Amino acid sequence: MANLDLYNPSEEHKALREMVRTFAERDVWAQAREYDRLEKFNRPLFKKAGDLGLLGITVGEEWGGAGMDATAAVIVHEELSAADPGFTLAYLAHSMLFVNNFFQNASEAQNKRVLPKVISGQWVAGMGMSEPAVGTDALAMRTTAVRDGDHWVINGNKMWITNGCVDDSELGDCFLIYARTGEARGKAISSFLVEKGAPGFRLGQRIKDKLGMRASATAELVFEDCRVPADALIGAEGESTLHMMRNLEIERLTLAAMSLGLARKCIEIMNDYASQRQAFGTSIRNFGQIQRYIADSYAEWMAGRAYVYATAAAMDPAAHGNRMDSDGVKLYCTTMGKNVADRAIQVLGGYGYVGEYHVERLWRDAKLLEIGGGTLEAHQKNIAADLRRVPVLR
Repeated sequence: MANLDLYNPSEEHKALREMVRTFAERDVWAQAREYDRLEKFNRPLFKKAGDLGLLGITVGEEWGGAGMDATAAVIVHEELSAADPGFTLAYLAHSMLFVNNFFQNASEAQNKRVLPKVISGQWVAGMGMSEPAVGTDALAMRTTAVRDGDHWVINGNKMWITNGCVDDSELGDCFLIYARTGEARGKAISSFLVEKGAPGFRLGQRIKDKLGMRASATAELVFEDCRVPADALIGAEGESTLHMMRNLEIERLTLAAMSLGLARKCIEIMNDYASQRQAFGTSIRNFGQIQRYIADSYAEWMAGRAYVYATAAAMDPAAHGNRMDSDGVKLYCTTMGKNVADRAIQVLGGYGYVGEYHVERLWRDAKLLEIGGGTLEAHQKNIAADLRRVPVLR
């Protein structure tokens, strides 16, 4: 009988991890440095992820997805991020921000038309929530959608959109776009399917020269009297604040899982290097400060891993109500991942500062996870607010 545990709670989860780890070590790791240097999204590799059935991990099998749970989503993000967090971020924007969100909230007809294309990897998708002047306070968004007969007319800009473009000049294929359809804060937000080629929809600036996550393309999306058909509305008008908040929970969980993957790889690299590197006639792992870097990193990674998988076990991708711990795992793990990467550079010294040993890339990628999908400050605010209603912890 297989050794099943919190991290592989079923044979299916164990097989998924083995398959994704093989893909990550064989295909994803091999291209990571090159695509980071080129600041380029690897679309052929993305299509391979579709061929492996990874792009619809939480979508029902009747729609061509894997029909798996939040733990499965965590496994995929952890394993991919150990090889290339930049590619993994593009995967997350597609599979969680668009595919999971769309599947949970779209109509049967919408799912029937769109899901086969995004699950196969034929289409690259993303989600538009942030704006040039609106980030953490998403409910203050300024993008509007106004009904005009058989169409909706969208005006506004979306910023920092992962998969906004697939190269320097080509839009991603489709997006789930949040827009204001009324005056009341929060209750007036609706979401729309906007496809490449929609009149009035164009690519704004391609955001280059990022610190990290360079293998995921980031762009501005511009809507100038963009017309989409009436049936592009996802769900009912004005109900998408719920869609947004529900999907933020699994987004934050999987971003935390990305931190687990990159931290694990950093620990492996510094542990191996500490055994090989000699100084003053002995391996540097015999020095107390090096031991502290390695041991603290391992303990913090294990603590974060237990928290992430416990939270995943309690999460239903189709529901919401676990904001405190989805915020908590991202608050803890993203800083943990950055700190572990920083220690790995310190252990490797000058070698850690150059690309050959990969930890400098992982360190650069790690910083974005403290910002994207909710800042550390937003998580602290949310957790403190939620704890006000829970005076006794059990």
